[in-house]
Amino acid sequence: MISLNYRDSRPIYEQLKENLRRLILSGAIAENEKLPSVRELAAQLAINPNTIQRSYRELEQEGFIYSVPGKGSFAAMLSGVNQSRRQELREKLVAIWTELLQLGESPDALQRILKEATVQ
Repeated sequence: MISLNYRDSRPIYEQLKENLRRLILSGAIAENEKLPSVRELAAQLAINPNTIQRSYRELEQEGFIYSVPGKGSFAAMLSGVNQSRRQELREKLVAIWTELLQLGESPDALQRILKEATVQ
């Protein structure tokens, strides 16, 4: 299910992209499953088709979906995507960790946060 929060500071296309990425990673959208057309999803979510197109284009660049001219967009096989996404997330984690340390957070407190996150 795709949910958009119009009060969120992130642009709608980023929220949509995150929702679709999550659905693909969780298996809710299976590999090679056809995604709704741009017009269909735009009508369903009551947003501009250009917003949908931008999300699809960026997801395709990231390797989460692929397009077949005249057929539509489909969820990609995740074997290659997983590795590149993991690397991207590791880099973000290191940047966040470093910033928190610079702001005075202790390494022990950060490790407790990570341990709590793995329990959930």
